[in-house]
Amino acid sequence: MSRWIEETFHPHWRVRLEASKVLHEVKTQHQHLIIFENETWGRVLMLDGVCQLTTSDEFVYHEMMAHVPLMAMAAPGRVLVVGGGDGGVLREVLKHPSVRKATLCEIDRAVIDLSLKHYPEIAGGAFDDPRADLVIADGLKYVADTREKFDAIIVDSSEPIGPSASLHTREFFSDCKRALKKGGVLVTQNGLPFLFPEHLRATSEIFASLFRATSPYLCTQPCYFGGPFALNWASDDPALLKMPEAMLARRSAKRRISAKYYTPSVHRAAFALPHYVSAALARRSEQRSPGKRSDSTPTSKAARKR
Repeated sequence: MSRWIEETFHPHWRVRLEASKVLHEVKTQHQHLIIFENETWGRVLMLDGVCQLTTSDEFVYHEMMAHVPLMAMAAPGRVLVVGGGDGGVLREVLKHPSVRKATLCEIDRAVIDLSLKHYPEIAGGAFDDPRADLVIADGLKYVADTREKFDAIIVDSSEPIGPSASLHTREFFSDCKRALKKGGVLVTQNGLPFLFPEHLRATSEIFASLFRATSPYLCTQPCYFGGPFALNWASDDPALLKMPEAMLARRSAKRRISAKYYTPSVHRAAFALPHYVSAALARRSEQRSPGKRSDSTPTSKAARKR
């Protein structure tokens, strides 16, 4: 007999997914985790009542998290992934031949072990790649303490509650900036701007106070119910944000990047924001006092996985 599992992410809107078979359910040290099978979505991971990934559409998020920052760079060498215990972002990062070392910092070892057991195709052998460096630690502390410098930092965190709350703060983003090489890129997930514009506004404001070139970008992630999904970009090199499509196409061909969602044209188009998104960002800017930097931290449940 199937079980219907409710996603409790939205305060005024609930979505239920049919679990034809529950593969694993546990309360870990950090969160409630359930993995189940669904006829449409394949195998589904939910953390604390929020859909994190499905094997049917995981490629969208993972490709856009990894290839948008890395394709903008001529030869990214060192990459840090914070979170991302399923290995999907790491898999995409390691497709770039110039990457010499990709460090993945995950707080919960159980997420990695269960992912490898129940959907190893998502990591695709990435954890066995000699360039992969796996660290089990709190991402906030790791970034604060590391003396390494990275070409890109990709924050593949879950919603800003529980263990991931610290990965949506000015303190953490400031430490990320310090850990980037000159002109490096920071990318993070930023939730659903139609339902939770305040989260995108707050993160964008922090980014703008720390970096010279910032912008949200969007993708369509079917399992993240509620409209386009936002990611956010920050760098001190404005040229990387405006990389021409022709250059992206040449790099993609040279690197032989295989992708199901990402293309050079999608890369450029992702930064074209609908008016309601740009208007939401402008409203926050207008509310700020002239010359004042904001220390506000996102408090809504607007972020997904990620």
